[in-house]
Amino acid sequence: MGILQMDPVNDDTKRFAGAKEWIFKLTGFFCSLLYVGFGIILASSRHWRLWEFDDKVVQLVYIGLWEAYYHQEFNISGSVTRVLVHIPVNSDWTISPEFQCAQTLILLAMLIKIFVVIFSSAAIRVGIVKAPFPEIQLLCCKCSVLILIASSLCTITAVTWNHVVEFYGKTTLDFPPTFPVKKADLINKHSTHVFPIGILTTILSLLGAIMFLFEVKTLKVQRNLYGQYAFKQADQKV
Repeated sequence: MGILQMDPVNDDTKRFAGAKEWIFKLTGFFCSLLYVGFGIILASSRHWRLWEFDDKVVQLVYIGLWEAYYHQEFNISGSVTRVLVHIPVNSDWTISPEFQCAQTLILLAMLIKIFVVIFSSAAIRVGIVKAPFPEIQLLCCKCSVLILIASSLCTITAVTWNHVVEFYGKTTLDFPPTFPVKKADLINKHSTHVFPIGILTTILSLLGAIMFLFEVKTLKVQRNLYGQYAFKQADQKV
């Protein structure tokens, strides 16, 4: 019976492929975490719209996807107190198409972000236990890529449509009848951090998807190396 010998070239190639796999894996996971964090900031932001009014009671109104905010002064025991008031953005409002779309797309993006963390964590877990076949990691990485791309499309569509209609079109978004200020008194619309954060969130999502794609390529190389090594072992035994 012949003595089995390791191929030093293939051994070095496997080590190099394994190192690249972990670089892509951890980078993709880190980008995914940042993407989730910025997505939460985007969804909870109160600055999707910032309107200034020619009104003595309410000068600025901050409009988020789910609530609107404004400062109002109250005379309490002879002392003027400035209070932040918030009201829900609900069916009493006139919801414009781009705003309703933003609500739906951001909510959808938030829901599927959970699966990105799940699949990327599963890929890391499988890599730690050193499963002999990378099929599970391949599946997790491919799922992460698809989810990240789908979520990034939701985010970029929501923030871009909102920004374009706000500053280059005419929105039909309007307050309920009981709101303390009327839209007719609107004098200025201010730019906010929502559009830049939406762009940054999309870039992080796509960067994470690219890292997972590189990892998929590396895992396929490892799979081929495992197959070649198994074939050589079987051949040497014969």
